[in-house]
This record gives sequence, structure tokens and C-alpha cells, in this order.
Amino acid sequence: MVVGADELELRLGSRADREWIYRLRHEVYARELGQHAVNEAGRLSDELDEGNVYLVAARRGRPVGFISVTPPWRGRYSIDKYLRREEHPVLNGDGLFELRILTVDPDRRGGLTGKLLMYAALRWVMAHGGRTIVALGRTELLPMYLTLGLTPTGASVRSGALTFELLTGEVADLAERTLRTYEPVLRALEPGLRWTLETPFLPAAGACEHGGTSIEALGRRFDTLPAHGDVVPADVLDAWFPPAPGAAAALADHQDWIAHTSPPAQAEGLIEEIGTRRGLPAEAVAVGAGSSDLIFRAFRGWLDASSRVLLVDPSYGEYAHVAERVIGCRADRFALRREEGWRIDPDRLADALRERYDLVVVVNPNNPTGVHLDADDLREVLAAAPGGTRFWIDEAYVGYAGPGQSLEPYAATADNTVVCTSLSKMYALSGLRAAYLTAPEQITAELRRWTPPWAVSLPAQIAAVHALRDPAYYTGRWAQTGKLRAELAAALAAIDEDVHVQESVANFVLLGLPRGGPGAAGLVRRCRGRGVFLRDLSPMSPAFEGRTVRIAVRDAAANARIVAAVAEALRDLRNTV
Repeated sequence: MVVGADELELRLGSRADREWIYRLRHEVYARELGQHAVNEAGRLSDELDEGNVYLVAARRGRPVGFISVTPPWRGRYSIDKYLRREEHPVLNGDGLFELRILTVDPDRRGGLTGKLLMYAALRWVMAHGGRTIVALGRTELLPMYLTLGLTPTGASVRSGALTFELLTGEVADLAERTLRTYEPVLRALEPGLRWTLETPFLPAAGACEHGGTSIEALGRRFDTLPAHGDVVPADVLDAWFPPAPGAAAALADHQDWIAHTSPPAQAEGLIEEIGTRRGLPAEAVAVGAGSSDLIFRAFRGWLDASSRVLLVDPSYGEYAHVAERVIGCRADRFALRREEGWRIDPDRLADALRERYDLVVVVNPNNPTGVHLDADDLREVLAAAPGGTRFWIDEAYVGYAGPGQSLEPYAATADNTVVCTSLSKMYALSGLRAAYLTAPEQITAELRRWTPPWAVSLPAQIAAVHALRDPAYYTGRWAQTGKLRAELAAALAAIDEDVHVQESVANFVLLGLPRGGPGAAGLVRRCRGRGVFLRDLSPMSPAFEGRTVRIAVRDAAANARIVAAVAEALRDLRNTV
């Protein structure tokens, strides 16, 4: 299987590759297969090429094959020439990418080149938030497509002398199947391949992709912790400031005792403190070791494979992961629109709820778009929703939206609303993991039954209690964050007039790169080489089009490093295009 693999390179096609691609297309699809008429120029291209992405296989520097990917932001697919979307539901799928014109030099057919190009296309689609793949596969090549996990839809197309079958596959299922079936082969191939795509050769198995890769710069086993000051971790939304002085002092003054002492099993004191500070009855509060702990426990108790969930898109990726990959239920997307500033339109959301979902998830303020829906508008949507619909409102960043914007008081008495509040990000306790949810007593009592003892560590309980007792400290820090955010946004916008910078209401900004220029993955990689870690949002949703970067607000000195790194990276990338 691995013979000759050391000679193969897989990379993103460049503008310089187009000439040989068009000539090979003509040789194969005009002269060899008769799908198109032979032309004097000896070149074959079409109107989709400008918006398509080509992935190329090369042997010893000589191109030997390619595959084209049409992303959803292109606005149309080659399939549209042959099939009506309204007659084929798969063509209206969410996050739909088309794979087309897989072509291999005659001398390289029958080997691994075609399969590796298909695999490279799958990895590229995964890296850009794709959820569904479609392809028109030549009938004589169907066994290869089926082996890779694509499924015939029953629709066929005739083009020239060729017959094609419409094939489809869910991206997550294809990735899971590929790893389950071919991981040993892929691992054996990897050392001999030159893989230069900006996504890893092998995906992480079974986990949701998050930011926070900056922590890896300190060593997998934390062998270089003192080096954390050399890294700018703007890829994760941890607070740039320390915890409240009282929280820090409590941990430092009693660290030896805290390290070897078991915490209160049910965190009753922390629950009481939350109730006191938030004006909530203690029975309306349940705690966990961070929001993810609460998400996993609650959703697995409420949902099963027959459930229907509505998710805002783009939004925090853990929700889709838990619903679709952990529980295996259907998750529909409420699509936000870039041209509307990623705003959640309450009227459009209310209309979407007519489909009657078991659970609706709204992150407010939303991460990663940074847009906030006013609490009064959201409360109206909740109150008017069909019976039987439960809402999960994630308020991890609600403190940045200002006073009176939390729906915790509403959730304590409403029968359809749960509010999840993280104490990690806004209270500078991310490493300790503490969060709570607010809901009617019957919901919190049920969740407590699913909570193991000692779920929240002693350091987290102590720090959270002391942090909640100092609201003035955090109010001041949040206001300071807003100033730093505005300064960072202005400095980034001044780098290049073609770069779009959008401030969030939280502790980050979005950097949008122009179409046709450097992509988000390249910018992130270049900045990482300078010790500045940013978040490429491409894998979260195709709505980001591979050109949107999220940048967390840090202190003034770190923000200056971010701006310098982005400016240098953009300059270098444009010089190489």
C-alpha cells in the first residue's frame, strides 16, 4: 500500500497550477472520455473555476492529479446544470460542499493518488465547517466512492458520453468512518507524504475542536510553564486580568491545605453564595465543573436519538458536537448572516420555532460572532414559544452586555428556560472550572441527581465564592476590557483598508480577510510562528468562508504584539500569493 507514497505531495492548488489543470481536464474529459468536444486550445475550464478550490497531488514536483471543491459561499454548484435542487433534498443540505472532477494522470491511476485526493478534499471541507458533501461520481468509479463512504442517492446524470451518479455523505460520518477503517493505513502513509494543506493530516478523534492551542506551546506535560509569558494566547477567551484579589489570596494563603483536602461533596456553600449574589433561590441553582460539564450532563438526560434541536449558526461548537456526535440526534441550524452583522433576528427566530423543537440553544452574547440580543427581545421569544420547547440560554459573556441583561431571574420560574452561566471566562477562573445553571427546582433537582460528588474542586469552590463577593472589581475589569477592545480593533483596522474588523460586545474582535487574498488558516499559522496565537473560525461554520479570525482581548502590551504580528503576517502572505 505504501509503495511510492514517499514521492507524493498533497497541497492547495495555486494560480500557476491552473494551466496544467485545464490541459489535463481537456485530455481526460474531451479526448479520452468524450464528455466534452475537443477544442483547438487544448484547455477545458468553466465558469465555476474562479470560485472553486483545487487540491493537487504532485510527484517529484510534477503534478499528477487534482480534485476541485466548490464551497457554499460560491453561490452555485456544477450540479445545478443537471439537477433541480428542489427535487433533491440533499442539495439543500446545510453547509453543502461539492467535490468535482477528480482527475488523475493516466500513469498514476489504480494507485493511491485518487483516494488521497478524495481524503485531502474531505479534510479541507472539515477545516471549513462543511457538514454535507455531494459529488457526481462517474459510474465506472463508483466502487472507489462507495469505499470512501459516499452513498448513492438514486439520481443519475448523463453528460456527453459519460454517466454520473449523485453521491452524498455527512462530513462527520465520513470522517468517523475514515478513521475507523483506514487510520492504521493513514498513519503508515503519513511519514512518506508531503502534506502541505493548512489542516492536520489526521483529525482529532471523537472530540470537539476548540481554541486554546496556545497552551500546547508550554509542552504536553507542562514542562515549560515559565514560558507562558512569551506566548500571547489570543486564541482562547480566557480573561486577560487576574481573579479578584480576595480569590487569589484565598488560594495562595492556603494552597497546601487546599491541594490535599477534599471539597464539599455537593458544593452547598457555593450554591448558597450564587443564590445570595444573584437574588436566586438556592433550589433554582445547580453547579458544575465548567459549562461543558453542565452541557454534557443536562443534554444526555434530556435528549435521545429521536430529539430535534435548533442551534444558532455560527455559535459555540460544543453544542453541535454533543447533540450530533455524542447523542446522535438531529440538529437544525438557525443561520446568522454576515451581511446583517451576525444579528439574531427575534422575529425570524420566532418563526423558526414553529417547527417545534425539543431544545433550542441560544448563546447570548453569541460566541464567536460577539453579537448580543437584548434580554427583553429574547424574553418575548421564549414566552411565545410553542409548548414543549425547552430553551438553553448560554450567558458565559453576559456581564459584558451590561446590567439587566441576564435571564436568570426569568429562568428560575419559567417552565421552558434554563440559563447556563460560566464563572470561568468573565471571572478569570478558566483553569479552575466552575459554572452553574438556573432553572425551576424540578430541573435543577433532576440535574443534581446526575451530578457525582465532588464535581467542583475545592480550589474552584473557594475561588468562585470569593470572586462573587467582589462585583466592583469585575465591573471595573470588564469596563477596562471594553477600552482595550476598542483600541485593539482600531489598531487592527489601521493595518489594511481591505481588512474588516468587527468589535464584539465581549472580550474579542473578529478580523475578516478579503475574498481572493490570504485565508484565515495562513494568517493564524504565520502569527503562531511569532508566538501570537489566534483562532481560525473556519472549522466552526462555512459562514466564515475560511477568512475570519477571532482575536481575544489581552493587555495593552500583548495587544501591541498581536497587531504587529498580524501586520507582518499579512505582508508576508501577500508577497507569496
